[in-house]
Amino acid sequence: MTLNHSHSSNLAVVAKDLTRCFGNFTAVDNLQLEVSRGEIFGFLGANGAGKTTAIRMFCGLLKPTSGEAWVDGLPISRDSEKIKRRIGYMSQRFSLYDDLLIEENANFFGGVYGLSKKEIELRIAEQFERLGLTKQKRTLTSELPLGFKQRLALACAMMHRPRLLFLDEPTGGVDPIARREFWDLIYETAEDGATVFVTTHYMDEAEYCSRVSIMKDGKIVALGVPAELKRKHGTQTMEDLFLKLVGVSGESGESVE
Repeated sequence: MTLNHSHSSNLAVVAKDLTRCFGNFTAVDNLQLEVSRGEIFGFLGANGAGKTTAIRMFCGLLKPTSGEAWVDGLPISRDSEKIKRRIGYMSQRFSLYDDLLIEENANFFGGVYGLSKKEIELRIAEQFERLGLTKQKRTLTSELPLGFKQRLALACAMMHRPRLLFLDEPTGGVDPIARREFWDLIYETAEDGATVFVTTHYMDEAEYCSRVSIMKDGKIVALGVPAELKRKHGTQTMEDLFLKLVGVSGESGESVE
């Protein structure tokens, strides 16, 4: 299977028949997807729908069972190591070291991405200023409130200025004000030219995305601009749309588990 690269130059992520099985269980089932550069793309679905499995394949962390995907023009089956250097990934489980100062965490991630000492210093100053972390840089990571830990995780994922950022439930567990602030940062990141691919359980956050997809049982059951999807399905909110298509109960604006 080949991708027409002239067609793909404006696409950050492409999936063709992407499938991942774990034994007899199909987690991602013939996924078809195109995400344009500069989009804030919302990747929605209930727990177990296949979102994290798909993201792990896009990030080069998991091989597909069949099908193919291209990230920043590179095939995941052959160029997973190159892809890892080009993207930023913030996992849904807090992946920083609690026993390090927040500045030390950023130093460590800068080294992982192959930045020089001078580059790391510049990026830490730049990211910490932007994310409101400068005053806390000598704070032990374990002592940070969750909202600030999420900011630190974003700073670490952005240390090498990736063109494509994967955020897997970045606002899980933080209060509504911190969530709104985090989305302001996501908008800034996109305005700087990055593509942001984000999963969330908060349906109010889906309204902030350029486009969204909704997954159920490993398949995409809806894809489009939030306003158009609501109109098409005759719903007032993304929460109502989600419940109609996926059938999972949840409080409006709360995490849909």
